Amino acid sequence: MGRIALGIEYAGDAFCGWQSQAHGRTVQDVLERALAEIAAAPVRLHCAGRTDTGVHASAQVVHFDTAAVRPMTAWVRGVNALLPPAIVVRWAVAVDEDFHARFLACERQYRYILHNSPTRPAMLAGRVGWFHVPLDELRMAEAVECLIGTHDFSSFRAAGCQSKTPVRVMHEARVVRQGEYLLFDFRANGFLHHMIRNLVGALVYVGKGRHPAGWMRTLLEARDRSRAAPTFAPDGLYLCGVAYPPRWPLPGDGRIIALPQLPLI
Repeated sequence: MGRIALGIEYAGDAFCGWQSQAHGRTVQDVLERALAEIAAAPVRLHCAGRTDTGVHASAQVVHFDTAAVRPMTAWVRGVNALLPPAIVVRWAVAVDEDFHARFLACERQYRYILHNSPTRPAMLAGRVGWFHVPLDELRMAEAVECLIGTHDFSSFRAAGCQSKTPVRVMHEARVVRQGEYLLFDFRANGFLHHMIRNLVGALVYVGKGRHPAGWMRTLLEARDRSRAAPTFAPDGLYLCGVAYPPRWPLPGDGRIIALPQLPLI
C-alpha cells in the first residue's frame, strides 16, 4: 500500500460539511467516490481539519492509502474530471506511511471575511459573512491581542466539542479592514469546534460598541461559553493554511498556505 497526500480546495456552501454522512453530500463523500474510480477500489480519506456545513477551504490537506499504482497526474487531473465544480484537487504527492494529515499538522490557519455594509452581498452570498452596523476595526484589533499565546478557550468552545482539552496555542490573531470588508486571521496549533465563529461573534459585539475591547480578555479568563456572543454564520470562514514538519515532499516545505484574497470576484 502506498500513501498519497492531496491539497484540495472547495466551496463549503455546496456541501453538508466535510465528514461523511449517509446522504453522501459531504466533501469527504464526493472526493472518496472520485478517488475510488481512479484507484478501482474503495478509498478512505483523512483530513487536516474537518469543516462544518458552509465553511470553505482554500488549503485543505488530506491523505489516503491505496494499492493502485498511478502517476501523480491521475490523482489530480483524473480525479478533477470526476468532481463537481465546487471542489478541486490542487496537487498530489507520494508520502511515507508516517505521514498523517490530521495528527501531524502542527499549525492551522483560518481567515474569516466579513462584509460590513448596510445591505447584504448578493454576488458573494455564501462566500462572505455580513454585518450591517458599522464596525470599529481599531477596537476589534485591540481586543484580539489578548488571544495571542497559550490559553484555555472554553468561552469560545461549542457545547458538542469533542476535544480532550480546551487549551490551544494562538500564534496569530488580527483584524484588518479592506474597504467594506473586515479580515479576521487566526493561526494556532489547533482550534476547537466553532472556536473561530465564536471569536468573530464576540469581536463583532466589541466592534459595534456593545462591549469595550477589554471584554475579550474577560471572556477568555471566564472560561464560560454562556457569557460570550452567539456563534457567527459560517459563510465567510476559510481553512486557508496547514503546516507540517519539513519531513515530506509537500508544497512550501510543509507550510501550505492559500489565503483567500479580495476581491473574490
